[in-house]
Amino acid sequence: MANVKWALDPTHSELLFKVKHLMITNVKGEFRTFSAAIDGEDFTSAPVTVKIDTESVFTNNNDRDGHLKSPDFFDAAQYPSITFTSKSFKKVDDDEYTLTGDLTIKDITKEVSLEVTYGGVNKDPWGNQKAGFSVKGKINRTDFGLTWNAALETGGVLVSEEVKIDAEVQFVQQPA
Repeated sequence: MANVKWALDPTHSELLFKVKHLMITNVKGEFRTFSAAIDGEDFTSAPVTVKIDTESVFTNNNDRDGHLKSPDFFDAAQYPSITFTSKSFKKVDDDEYTLTGDLTIKDITKEVSLEVTYGGVNKDPWGNQKAGFSVKGKINRTDFGLTWNAALETGGVLVSEEVKIDAEVQFVQQPA
């Protein structure tokens, strides 16, 4: 059998993030344009690659989106993509896995581990084989050069260093 390839189904996938603001509430955002591929049938040994368009960041606030695209944060003009390349996908429990790989933001690469729940494989009404995953994790944004912040009068900072990642992704098997 030829090598099985899976491509992200963007109409059934989302990539969200949350960051604590003013140290009291979480502000959420998303990347609206991203692609991903899994190269193999056995997900535990198949390489996973992800490419995220930094210009596609959306937080439902134009001023904040503009600030996130600026050199203070993603510097979308100079660094148009965030990438992830897997190193391992290890089973933890029934449908629970740990996905470890290299995350690159602003040309800074760090190893990260993400919690993955495998939703299974199913065929859609048009005969396409689909695989679904839920992905969660945390990164420290300052590790990737996203260091802008402002001190608060009462102590603490405007934007936390911890960024929570939450993705629901569906892949479609590609024709051989």
